[in-house]
Amino acid sequence: MIEKPLSSVDVEFVTTLHGDETVSFVVLMQPRGDQDRLLRALDDVALGELEDAVHEGDEPEGEDATGPARLGLEHSLKSLREAGCEAVGRLVEDHPIEVLKTVSEETGADEVIVLTAPHYVEEFFHRDWASRARHKVGVPVLKLYAHSE
Repeated sequence: MIEKPLSSVDVEFVTTLHGDETVSFVVLMQPRGDQDRLLRALDDVALGELEDAVHEGDEPEGEDATGPARLGLEHSLKSLREAGCEAVGRLVEDHPIEVLKTVSEETGADEVIVLTAPHYVEEFFHRDWASRARHKVGVPVLKLYAHSE
């Protein structure tokens, strides 16, 4: 589960987690939505990034976020494939944890990787994707912080 396109550092990191084992990925990406705008702004304030908090409403939301998310997903899948891995994916519009659980069961996943930016408010209250997924998916959930290029 990702919330932004994978950077080259992210790709290298997730593709080498298991040494020389052959790995494949099912990448789920959720377009940004209105539901987390307040939490993103609070995280920006907690990190001292007041300018980002002020402009949180300027980012595309809902339908406007779908196009950039689709491009980000395609970029991420291409990067994983170029690194020698099998990779498929899809956008998740609603109920990301339920979709994650279903995909995990259908594919027989060994583990789930949640690659995200820090979300201190959500993490404090255990409402972040990784914390919620640990109670739902039935396989180990590894939480990693995304890198920026």
